[in-house]
Amino acid sequence: MEVAKRLQGVGEYYFSQKLREIDELNKQGKNIVNLGIGSPDLPPHPDVVKVLFGEAQKPNVHGYQNYKGSPVLRKAFADWYQHWYGVALNADTEVLPLIGSKEGIMHICMTYLNEGDAVLVPNPGYPTYRSNVTIAGGVCIDYDLKEENNYQPDFEAIEAADLSKVKLFFVNYPQMPTGQQPDKQVFEKLIAFARKHSILIVHDNPYSFILNEEPTSLLSIEGAKDVVIELNSLSKSHNMAGWRVGVLCGAAERINEVLRFKSNMDSGMFLPLQLAAAKALTLGKDWHDEVNAIYRERREKVFQLLDLLGAVYSKNQVGMFVWAKIPAGYKDGYAIADDVLYKANVFITPGGIFGSAGDEYIRISLCGSVERFDEAIKRIKAGL
Repeated sequence: MEVAKRLQGVGEYYFSQKLREIDELNKQGKNIVNLGIGSPDLPPHPDVVKVLFGEAQKPNVHGYQNYKGSPVLRKAFADWYQHWYGVALNADTEVLPLIGSKEGIMHICMTYLNEGDAVLVPNPGYPTYRSNVTIAGGVCIDYDLKEENNYQPDFEAIEAADLSKVKLFFVNYPQMPTGQQPDKQVFEKLIAFARKHSILIVHDNPYSFILNEEPTSLLSIEGAKDVVIELNSLSKSHNMAGWRVGVLCGAAERINEVLRFKSNMDSGMFLPLQLAAAKALTLGKDWHDEVNAIYRERREKVFQLLDLLGAVYSKNQVGMFVWAKIPAGYKDGYAIADDVLYKANVFITPGGIFGSAGDEYIRISLCGSVERFDEAIKRIKAGL
């Protein structure tokens, strides 16, 4: 049986493939310390779990749900956006809960892209942008994010390309994998660029609360709703990655367009999950401060580890990863990642999986205990 043409050029996700190799190494007794994947290891707030438990015991919550999500969750997202981002959203028309924001990327691509339509994707950037565009029949046009430009789009270089077929422009701040913080001037340039070229900007915003004192939404910029839709998620900010709760925010027209596709793909989230998520969205600064204190301590350990490797990095990064340039003597990030894996039994992520502009970089996740990082440091000292 031949697979569909839409899967040509779309390989297995790097982490899916690498984790199988790590499983084999573990079977050999290697006990690999995995510092690669950004899956939060901390639990949600106890009150969130309590709501899920209590609501799930009710007999009338187990049926199909509203395709647009529970009104309770939509209002909670709208209130959250107003409180933290200063963005006013109509809970009935401008908020669409998602089964994780990753599915929203696919929904957007399938909603707007015809065969041959072009999409601007960041290099380096989240690999799912590229794969979803390809599956939807679109064509990716890379725009490079360079360290010397603070990993911000080079608008002159982008405009030098043929933009006649570009429909979407993926952006992501705080940026993954580089940890670059958002900049209001860049946001304003993005809005102006989108207006000039009639392009829809898709802002992926899951990291705005991690080690970042000023959570920011692209929708906070004047006129943004005319040209921007924004994805957000509780996976990182509220330690709920496995719960699969995300949201799409934007103008009512955009929400309705995406809903036309989404409503043919699923039948809504389990209601107790939605009500627990609504509870999570009411958590205040104390919650985020507590989580960030843990990540801050872990980040110091990562800095120590990178110093051992001779990597170069900025301490001004935010988000749950640290991005670093590889030391001299290594061909690329894959080479040093394999060296660390096979000699020290520690897995770190090569930057090249995020695009060619990441070839000379590595990324380390903050999702692990201090003891785990201490063990990794000990192994690297002994093995390299």
